[in-house]
Amino acid sequence: MVVQPVEHRVLIVDDERDLQNIFSRFLEIEGFYCQTASGGEEALEVLGQSDFSLMITDINMPGMGGIDLLREAREQFRDMAVIVVSAVDDRKVAVKALELGAFSYMIKPVSRNELVINVINGLRGRFLEMEHRRQNERLEELVQRRTRNLQEAKQELAVASEETVLRLAKAAEFRDDETAQHTLRMSHYCKIIAHGLGFDRDRCELIRLASQLHDVGKIGIPDAILLKPGKLTAEEFSLMKEHALFGFRILADSKAKLLQIGAVIARGHHEKYDGSGYPDGICGEQIPVEARIAAVADVFDALTTKRVYKDAMSITQAVDILQQGGGLHFDPGLLDIFLGNMDDVVRIRERFRDTGDQPGIKSMLRK
Repeated sequence: MVVQPVEHRVLIVDDERDLQNIFSRFLEIEGFYCQTASGGEEALEVLGQSDFSLMITDINMPGMGGIDLLREAREQFRDMAVIVVSAVDDRKVAVKALELGAFSYMIKPVSRNELVINVINGLRGRFLEMEHRRQNERLEELVQRRTRNLQEAKQELAVASEETVLRLAKAAEFRDDETAQHTLRMSHYCKIIAHGLGFDRDRCELIRLASQLHDVGKIGIPDAILLKPGKLTAEEFSLMKEHALFGFRILADSKAKLLQIGAVIARGHHEKYDGSGYPDGICGEQIPVEARIAAVADVFDALTTKRVYKDAMSITQAVDILQQGGGLHFDPGLLDIFLGNMDDVVRIRERFRDTGDQPGIKSMLRK
């Protein structure tokens, strides 16, 4: 970098008028514009009125000395270089000045060449320092911009993922009597239980989304069975139970964590804690916790939802049935969490209330 002197203003601070004049003359010959001040207080006043590229200050002056002036100047005018001059070769003072940000420390008497060389080097150092700071600011701005873009992309991806899940769940609902409100209620009930287990926010949200896919396997059930208005035969019910495995097969090969958990829930939400459920007949903690959570949420919503073939049970009646199933149908610990949060459950039920009677034929026997 080549320093262009005419672009730079230099402030010379010294209580000796003769030295002010000598330094000014040396630098003005080289093309620098110079101003002078006789002490620290006056220097700060001058600095506040104009922009200076560099300041040369004596150490020992009446009132505010050079070290205090250096400290104040570096805090208030960080784009200005500072050179310190002293009549005493004091190593401790020199180290202190450099630690505070001085670019150099000169011992009087100072020759013209020494002064000009130190000023040019100070301005070069100032330029590099400013460029480094500006580069860091640009880098920080770039990081912030990319972070915002990444956050927006993540948000868009999250919205897209949830919409994909909802649309996939609706594909099954269109062939059954379930409604999107059932899916939403049930998923929020699952989140309540997951939160009660102490799962972190991300895992709770993952379970909420994935649980909406619990009945996606009904896509593979023939209409003659799925839409039959009466009670299913043993053979029909056996085929109906296959929806758990169908759902698992639809989702299991995905690399997405959301769909992997959805596969686990689809397969296991009809398993029972005592081992009498389907499709695998597993029991207790052999059943994945996500599926055990979904079992409680799904049955509660089925009991409290009105359908053409049945009226909705009251919450009190539904709670009685759930309690009877504790340790048999349901994980008793998860059931306690759910029942202990009935205020939140009721709020969710009201928030996602069905509008009007919903046509459908799914009976409790099919659950």
